Amino acid sequence: MKPATFLITLINGLQLGSVYALIALGYTMVYGIVKLINFAHGDILMVGSYVVLFMLTTVFAAQTLLAKVIAVAAAIVFCVMLGIVIDRVAYKPLRSAPRISALITAIGVSLALQIIAQLIFGSEQIKFPQVILNETLFKIDKKPVKSLPIITCCVSVVLMIALNLFVNKTKPGRAMRAVSEDMGAARLMGINVNNTISLTFAIGCTLAAVGSVFYAQKVGYVKPLMGSLPGIKAFIAAVFGGIGSIPGAVLGGFVIGMLETFVNYFASQYVDAVVYGLLIVVLLVRPAGMLGKAVREKV
Repeated sequence: MKPATFLITLINGLQLGSVYALIALGYTMVYGIVKLINFAHGDILMVGSYVVLFMLTTVFAAQTLLAKVIAVAAAIVFCVMLGIVIDRVAYKPLRSAPRISALITAIGVSLALQIIAQLIFGSEQIKFPQVILNETLFKIDKKPVKSLPIITCCVSVVLMIALNLFVNKTKPGRAMRAVSEDMGAARLMGINVNNTISLTFAIGCTLAAVGSVFYAQKVGYVKPLMGSLPGIKAFIAAVFGGIGSIPGAVLGGFVIGMLETFVNYFASQYVDAVVYGLLIVVLLVRPAGMLGKAVREKV
């Protein structure tokens, strides 16, 4: 691989990894508090993409800067509301139930979102409009470097830093950490556990909504099943980094994104096999993830 090709591939890998990291943060935050794998989280990305598409093609029928800003804001608000409703209606009644029940419910919510999207928009993929500027910034050995990957990485890093500061420096963030450590003790200390969990879902859905814009523009289309594959790979990223660990989710997202991009360059037919193989290796060698901590459960 030539140096120029390596750099372009690296930038593309960081772009994809940024999207995976944003989605993985939603997985790891929810799991860190309620010990639930929200497999519907990838479909929140799909919903966000459709909201942006609907706003730009139907509500405004234009692609001005103001229309794009409003469309993205509408996607964030809609995804946040959807996440809170899913938590209160589907997951809240199951917090004391066996984990398998919560897992089945999460899969059911995912299928429901996909079916609803198919009923409303159809099953065919639809071209996604250009929301973010994607012009050539400079060239490396005549290979263009576009603005979209750079913007994706910068926005993602800013959001990840902001999330880390929020969790560690603010009162709601401390409440989230307290609920994660011991939900019962947090409740006794006066923390509203239900509101804290809903806030966690809201933050995760905000990140997924932002990621939906970057991902949809990268692939160039939207369809009802578009959230499944990035959702699964973001889950692998969360497991790789240590599910429940915010830095681990970020690390896992970038590692999976770069691994997938480089493997795709050399042998595209083995991309998924390599990613899933990495998950198996991590589970066998270090089940807690790279930055996760092994926790003993008393029986």
